Amino acid sequence: MTDVTRTSAPPRAGTRSRAWVIALCWTAIVVDGYDLIVYGTVLPALISGEWALAPGRAGWIGSMALIGMLVGALLAGIVTDRIGRRRLMILCISWFSVAMLFCALAPNPEVFGLLRFVAGIGLGGVVPTAIALTVEYAPPGRRNAANALMFSGYSVGGVLAALAGIALLEQLGWRALFWIGAGVGAALVAVVTVALPESVAYLAARGRREEATALAGRYGMPVPEIAETGAPAGGVRALLAREHLRGTLLFWLGTGFGLLLVYGLNTWLAQIMRQAGYPLGGALAFLLALNLGAILGTPLLGSVADRIGPRPVVTGMFLTAGASILLLMIRFPTPVLLALIAVAGACTIGTTILVNSYTATFYPEHLRATGLGWALGIGRIGAIAGPLYGGVVMATGAGFAANFLAFAIPAVLGAVVMALVPRRVTTGT
Repeated sequence: MTDVTRTSAPPRAGTRSRAWVIALCWTAIVVDGYDLIVYGTVLPALISGEWALAPGRAGWIGSMALIGMLVGALLAGIVTDRIGRRRLMILCISWFSVAMLFCALAPNPEVFGLLRFVAGIGLGGVVPTAIALTVEYAPPGRRNAANALMFSGYSVGGVLAALAGIALLEQLGWRALFWIGAGVGAALVAVVTVALPESVAYLAARGRREEATALAGRYGMPVPEIAETGAPAGGVRALLAREHLRGTLLFWLGTGFGLLLVYGLNTWLAQIMRQAGYPLGGALAFLLALNLGAILGTPLLGSVADRIGPRPVVTGMFLTAGASILLLMIRFPTPVLLALIAVAGACTIGTTILVNSYTATFYPEHLRATGLGWALGIGRIGAIAGPLYGGVVMATGAGFAANFLAFAIPAVLGAVVMALVPRRVTTGT
């Protein structure tokens, strides 16, 4: 039985801007994105340089962080209702920052892969927490756009990783890029500790009504009224209840296909273009274009989703991603390829972002963080498969075109899955 029944009338306008909360979540996702995508940036150096990694082994190492993210996202879905969104965010950022520091010191590929797994646990907890807070603090009717804008931080992190690689990789080596990630993460912990508020819905669900009301008043937002059910505020059993089951399973699949594309392309795109004959700097420029396309296109598409609904938008984006990736099989002039990759970035990274916000708005408030945590956790199976999938395709030696054909297939499957998502059967969003 749904236990979010209504929301109280909004208190008087707060003195603090909700945009500040979204900005903090955006910054956390920037660092999260940098720390994930930096592996794809340094991969050409690890393959041709210090460790001479074979593609299959490189794919496994790339997947280690994503296996960790699966663990982290599932743990976040369980822990968030016990310790709160704010403390979970601080814990996760601290965790992956320390792990990044040790990645920079890794003596061999085996230790490096283990440390990427450890870092992934913290990285996996940041994403559902940031989305849940953003959706909660976003203005009504602007949740898809706000989440798309916030999650554009992932691609900003990817751009910064690519730029750092172009500027520093050949001069200072791959370890320097991990030192940067650790240092920025440590600074972010200090800022979030001081400035990030708790979730109003979490406080209300824990029976801390006075704190929830006071916090809501500061930010000019309503306090959700949560009826007592004798059950925890959220849980996987509720996600698999009859009224949510079909949507839950489809969101798990859609998230998985989206993450396969995101992490497969971010891991292997630079190496694919390097194999096609581009120098290291030119190959990294394609990785830069992939993430710039997401930065520019995702907020616009999020606004469209707020107007016409997320289901047709994410379905169309998956199909557009498949078409643009297929066109990469043709050896167009470099500017055309860069434009196609930018579109692919907007419609792979961007699609995954909007699938996340669609997931958040599908569930009632008391299930939002748990639903996101489990969708991102189960979806991490696709993320784990992405680097492995790309490594297997490259290891076949089938050539430039086959790499892109392989990535177009999950885009089409993602479109089919999202087209089947049912209408919401709950309210409270």
